[in-house]
Formats: sequence, C-alpha cells, structure tokens
Amino acid sequence: MHILLIEDDRQAAAYLLKGLGEGGHVVDHAADGEDGLHLALTGEYDVLIVDRMLPRRDGLAVVRMLRADGRDTPVLVLSALGEVDDRVQGLRAGGDDYLVKPYAFSELLARLEALGRRRGAAPDAPGNLRVADLELDLLSHRVTRAGRSLRLQPRELRLLEYLMRHAGQVVTRTMLLEQVWDLHFDPQTNVIDTQISRLRSKIDRGFDRPLLHTLRGVGYKLDESP
Repeated sequence: MHILLIEDDRQAAAYLLKGLGEGGHVVDHAADGEDGLHLALTGEYDVLIVDRMLPRRDGLAVVRMLRADGRDTPVLVLSALGEVDDRVQGLRAGGDDYLVKPYAFSELLARLEALGRRRGAAPDAPGNLRVADLELDLLSHRVTRAGRSLRLQPRELRLLEYLMRHAGQVVTRTMLLEQVWDLHFDPQTNVIDTQISRLRSKIDRGFDRPLLHTLRGVGYKLDESP
C-alpha cells in the first residue's frame, strides 16, 4: 500500500517507517499537521496514519479538513488519549479507526490491512508495477524489461519499487534517504549516487530508451522521457 504517516515523534515515526517499509509498503512521512494536510490533499494514498497531537495543526483538524474537501481516504488515528470520549471524538472527526498508544506493531498492521481491504487495496496486493517496458512483480520481486530478466539486489529492488510507485514524478535525495534508507539525516556520502548508478546500469544498459533520469540539483525521475 501507499501510506501517508503524519507523526511528529521522530522515534515513533522511524519505527513505523522501518516496519512498514520491511512489509513492502511505500510510506511518505510528514512531521506536522500542516505538511501532512498538504501531502494528503495533493497525493494519492491508500491509507493515512495520523497522530492526534501534532504541531502546527492537530490531527483531528487535519482529518476534518480532508473530509470537508471530500477526501474519503481511510484514516487510522493514533493517540495517547484512550478514554471513550477521546475515541468517539476521533471517529466523529472522520477517522475510520482509532488506536491508543502504546500499541503493538502487529495490531497496527492488522488495522491498516483492514482499512486497505475496505478501500479495495490489499496491503501486499498481487500484481505488477510497470513503467514503459520495465515491470516489477510485487510478489516474486522479479524484474523484467522488454521480457528480459534483470537481477537486482534487495536495496536496488526497494529503490526501484519506490521510483516506480512515483513514476513520472521528481524524487529528491531526501525522499530517498527517508523512504529507502530509513535515514532522517544526510550521511554526507555518495550512497544514493552509487545505488542509482548501479540500478541504471541494470535497467537501462542495452536498451534504446533510458528510463532512469538524473535532474542535477533536483533529484531523479523514472519515466520514458527526461
């Protein structure tokens, strides 16, 4: 699934990003309500995870504004407030589910899966990602281009999946560090350049049209055209 996590606690966010990423999900992260609302209004997500107490705009206000805008994306509200009235407020604000902290990751994952099924997007839904003649089988992790099988390492697969899920969009270095490497700081190394170069050599070398493009000073884009 493509998930938006709106959580200001860096440790909690890192834990969820790591766990959900390991489960094969693509997760975008916002650290406050204002940025989270912007992403939720401009992106396409299967499920939103929204912390209730957020800086700049609280979580329930974010959910209310999404519903007022006509967005029906399922929302799982996270909160340390667990009284009945608190849960009722969360659901009446437009939340589809309410999970009290501290929680077990397995329970959070099960609730996300249930919300994803309601929307018709199974969490690890069988199927393929395709960009031009490049295809990634999400179940077998088999990658082919023009019918030719390509062998990728686990990190390369994760990088490719993220790029394919954002095909046609510019992906920045910060986005890759957070979503593919689970880093929330710049390690000041050429790790991204190295992995991009290796991935490009595998998916583009020997083919007429390059798909992986570098936009200097901006980021990267997987697309049929630069």
